[in-house]
Amino acid sequence: MEEITALAKRRGFIFPSSEIYGGINGFWDYGPVGVELKRNVREAWWREMVTLRDDVVGIETSLIMHPEVWRASGHVENFTDMMIDCKTCKKRFRADHLSGDQCPSCGNRTLTEPRAFNLMFRTYVGAMKDATSETYLRPETAQGMFVDFKLAYQAARKKPPFGLAQIGKAFRNEITPGNFIFRSREFELMELEFFVPPEPPEEGLRWHRYWVDERLRWWHDLGIQPERLRRHEYSGADLAHYSSATTDLEYDYPFGWGELEGIAHRGCYDLTQHVEASGKDLSFFDEDSKAKYLPAVVEPALGVDRALLVFLIDAYEKEADRTVLRLHPRLAPYKVAVFPLVRNKPDIVELAAKIERALRPAMRTVFDDSGNVGKRYYRQDEIGTPYCVTVDYDSLQNNDVTVRDRDSKAQIRVSIDKLAEHLKGRL
Repeated sequence: MEEITALAKRRGFIFPSSEIYGGINGFWDYGPVGVELKRNVREAWWREMVTLRDDVVGIETSLIMHPEVWRASGHVENFTDMMIDCKTCKKRFRADHLSGDQCPSCGNRTLTEPRAFNLMFRTYVGAMKDATSETYLRPETAQGMFVDFKLAYQAARKKPPFGLAQIGKAFRNEITPGNFIFRSREFELMELEFFVPPEPPEEGLRWHRYWVDERLRWWHDLGIQPERLRRHEYSGADLAHYSSATTDLEYDYPFGWGELEGIAHRGCYDLTQHVEASGKDLSFFDEDSKAKYLPAVVEPALGVDRALLVFLIDAYEKEADRTVLRLHPRLAPYKVAVFPLVRNKPDIVELAAKIERALRPAMRTVFDDSGNVGKRYYRQDEIGTPYCVTVDYDSLQNNDVTVRDRDSKAQIRVSIDKLAEHLKGRL
């Protein structure tokens, strides 16, 4: 994790937030390379979950909602972790992260009794700072989709089974954020609420199994090593009271196995809660069967930041002479880097710049003329660029360039006229 964190900072993936003031725990900034990778992660998820499907539509709801939303959903009362303080060193810990009665920081046995700590950030709306204006930054995006369910299905002219998908920021006042961006206080979620008829119950369970398989396939298709992914099925007392089935996809992080993505069959719980609290009818009316019902929900939920971390970890490899990120080309921040062999020959530099500009509309490119070519290759290897194109003296005479493959380091000559086609075929 230390090596990944150092590389992320050095190469412009992720920086500590407010670092010049000492930083703020649990918050991170994305640099020039990181924003490209993060955008690609979002787009890969959106393409799979929305663009390529005819039974899912997108939605975007506000970060701040009416406070009654969070009372109805149970977050005000139940969205808590158990917290313990050390009376000696004043540090704070999650109770489920401790073993025994000894402080892991100072070693003293001066821990308080566990107490509930609500993870939602409070804020105020309007000029007055009192109980009437108090609300919360959302800890998840799901409730916005439940509240807007009826408006959304009517506007999209959809009927169950169908889904609402959303990507957006969420905030949780974690007691102990850590492991780089694995657990942060500000993060981004990609969530799907897939609404299915509540009867027969077996149909909802079938969709739950379907989405578990689909989500595993997505990870495998983007290059995650299968042996580093596993399913964790919840049962009995470990299931939430409203859940018929819950499966976590877990990843083998450098610090051990941990949650990556959750797929939960939430039943009709959420819509029922909002119907009772608001007094509004959120039922779906099926014109064909004349049936009226509240759908059940299957929810695959994934953090963008955690997904990005897993792609970095899984792609990271140290070789004898270089560090390389073997990112799937669809995720790579830059698809192609274009170099002039030397920077003191205007004709070569001009041709390289012209080639980079010509490729730019078709793929994400970067122009680099800093340092020698070998260093440029390894710099691009470290950020996961699949291909490097070098313009040299022969390029001026033969109208071709050298194309280098990131993973094999193999180099071939390609005609400039056919370069775009050659690269597109491999990306």
